[in-house]
Amino acid sequence: MYLKNLELEGFKSFADSTNLEFKNGFTAIVGPNGCGKSNVSDAIRWAIGEQRSKTLRSTRITDLIFNGSGSRKPVNRAEISITLANVAAGIRIAGVPNMAEEVKVTRCYHRSGESEFYINQIPCRLKDITDFLLDAGISPKVLTIIEQGHIQDIITSKPEERRILIEEAAGILKFKSRKNDAVRKLDSSRQNLERVADIVQELHRQVESLKRQAAKAERYKNFKTEIKELSLKLFSVKIRRLNAQL
Repeated sequence: MYLKNLELEGFKSFADSTNLEFKNGFTAIVGPNGCGKSNVSDAIRWAIGEQRSKTLRSTRITDLIFNGSGSRKPVNRAEISITLANVAAGIRIAGVPNMAEEVKVTRCYHRSGESEFYINQIPCRLKDITDFLLDAGISPKVLTIIEQGHIQDIITSKPEERRILIEEAAGILKFKSRKNDAVRKLDSSRQNLERVADIVQELHRQVESLKRQAAKAERYKNFKTEIKELSLKLFSVKIRRLNAQL
């Protein structure tokens, strides 16, 4: 699998739609300082799921959108698409096994704060993209993109940090990510169960109170019926006495 195509529009210095084709092999991007070479790697990193603005050399996420120049007005959105070729068959995309040799991943961010994600032009979630890329061995965290000075960082890294690199190279990272997702879901379910238990306990107290109120209401109803019957009997006795006196 390799990166076949990169499309940029409104991303950092790429105000206009730009299409970069890559061949299967080694590709070098050259140019003078400030022409946007680093923005290309930032675009790839962002498209594969990077969320941290600092890693993308930005203060905030809106800095990724072309902010205008002396001759150009700012644009309202940034859109990046990457096309991966020779994708292995059977890799699941949003739960469905992929059968295509090429997969196009698109990420779009609007200045208003809205985000859009697509796989093969079909709307999806960011999680669907990251899950697919993890299955394909791609992650924005470590070895997918090696920056200047990264090799030195690897050499001088701590054993725990090297372990992360080895786990990604061995394909373990995706399973750890899914394990963490499962643990978060279990924690969320546990918290929900605790809330349900609290609600059940409160409802139990309310039920007991309602039972007492219902018992009082039933006694009141019985007493009222008895009073009515006694009143009728008393009225009947009074009528008989009056008739006897007449």
